[in-house]
Amino acid sequence: MDTIPAKVLQNGDSMPGRPAYFVKEGGQWQATSWRHYAGEVKTAGKALMALGVGVGDPIGILGFNRAEWVISDVAAMAVGAVPAGIYTTNSAEECQYIINHSEAPIVVLEDESQWHKIAQVRDELPKLRHVVMMKGSPQIDDPMVLSWDEFMAKGDEVSDEDFHARLNGLEMDQLATLIYTSGTTGPPKGVMLSHENMAWTAAQISPVFQIGPDDRVLSYLPLSHIAEQSFTIASAALNGHCVYYAESIEKLADNVKEVQPTIFFGVPRVWERFYAGVREELGKSTGLKAKIADWAQSVGRRVSALRNRGLEPSGALLAQYKTADALVFSKVKKALGFSEARVLASGAAPVSPEILEFFSGLDLIIYEVYGQSEDSGPTSFNVPGRTKFGSVGPPYPNVEVEIAEDGEILVRGDNVFMGYYKDEEATNETLVDGWLHSGDLGEFDADGMLWITGRKKDIIITAGGKNVAPKPLEAGLKNHPLVGEAVVIGDRRKFLSAVVTIDEEQYAKFKEKAGESAAPHESETLRKEIQSCVDELNARFARVEQIKKFAILPRPLSIEGGELTPTLKVKRNKVAEHFADVIDAMYA
Repeated sequence: MDTIPAKVLQNGDSMPGRPAYFVKEGGQWQATSWRHYAGEVKTAGKALMALGVGVGDPIGILGFNRAEWVISDVAAMAVGAVPAGIYTTNSAEECQYIINHSEAPIVVLEDESQWHKIAQVRDELPKLRHVVMMKGSPQIDDPMVLSWDEFMAKGDEVSDEDFHARLNGLEMDQLATLIYTSGTTGPPKGVMLSHENMAWTAAQISPVFQIGPDDRVLSYLPLSHIAEQSFTIASAALNGHCVYYAESIEKLADNVKEVQPTIFFGVPRVWERFYAGVREELGKSTGLKAKIADWAQSVGRRVSALRNRGLEPSGALLAQYKTADALVFSKVKKALGFSEARVLASGAAPVSPEILEFFSGLDLIIYEVYGQSEDSGPTSFNVPGRTKFGSVGPPYPNVEVEIAEDGEILVRGDNVFMGYYKDEEATNETLVDGWLHSGDLGEFDADGMLWITGRKKDIIITAGGKNVAPKPLEAGLKNHPLVGEAVVIGDRRKFLSAVVTIDEEQYAKFKEKAGESAAPHESETLRKEIQSCVDELNARFARVEQIKKFAILPRPLSIEGGELTPTLKVKRNKVAEHFADVIDAMYA
């Protein structure tokens, strides 16, 4: 098996004229060929060597998704160095922690705002020698800083032979990259992934979805996260498909429409946004149009249900499907940007089954994947012909998944990580006899599909000694379009309660219809609306699992406020700490 950087260089030879990536410049998507991309990686690799980077040296990368991010990453791996991505939302102190923990001698930055973060803490970064700025950044007058052109020019100081000696000397079991966890329970840990972890994991899923050079993906989720690296870096190198770099998160919807990707990965929040937008548009239909839309969705759900079991529609249903496609599906898909989408996936957090069912009614099947950085991204994956909404699918190809006696999900395979960087104690707790202890609770159904039932550390134990998994309740609350986030409370307390935040866009529409003017947490009309959602949800659960009280928080949870990680996971301890007065009032 070849390493990811070796594959990039090979693609430069085997498909030199095909586009490797696109960047939007001057209002147009401009292509860069595989030959040119491979040349950029080689030059950047030689530049790192010229700056004294040795085998095993970490290289920090901080910035939004763009070509220089990936070139730096692949170039670092190519010369035996170890890229370590940093979230753009990280504070100066958090950046300092990762740079110092990894002991990175070089950091590659996107722009001036990221430089300001490093400048704030530079006196506390004793190992940092060079800062490289990506293209387009203003010139920074500092002896530590190199522009992108200055950095790449350093490559002339090292021979191609020396570069290829480093590349050809890579071992598959060698450390390739560091993925720093988003830190829901403490300081980030550096997940060590080998070259084999990355290449092997990408290779297993390619034949299942028949991914090839004609596919295209839109890169927009944080590249410091393993999920985005899987699609933008590993899969692109292995399968030769092209990558479009989104302009920004704010322009995501526009970019999706322009690119019409064949492969699209979204976290639940992204799918929730699409869901809210489509529902709103469909809700504007009246009369015959509304009836046609409802009929088409019922046809779509029936066809998707067949396809999820590996079957295809025939007879009258096939005829209805073709009509529904002409009248509704094709129009909705094009408007969303999914007219040519073959693979739609959701991961990083649980997505509501209702959202998956909704999109299946529009002939869009979203395959939910489950995993973590510690197993290179995937533990299990719903796939064509074997999908159940609500489950996270069968085990990833050629990966063993077992359920421990206490319900914990255990994983063994070539995707399982090497351990945590400089943290032997945490490694020994997580890796036991070759099995990754995920920390998640789950069970298999009769068809071999994995269902997540909770997280060991998230389990609420009430004052009465009852164990309650909060995830299903929170997912149920978040199904309501007005609810942005929901956190269930109740550990060592007499009953369960919940705190919720309100989606600002949806509340603006709600206010207009209801003639309301109050802030969300002061609105009685809104409170009644959420109460009806809670009542409906409680009817589906046993009494001990029902939410007895709830509170609407005065502001959204945020990364800046410390309640969300950069990947938008909720930090429960911080929510409890920051809104202690609101929570305590419910139990007064």
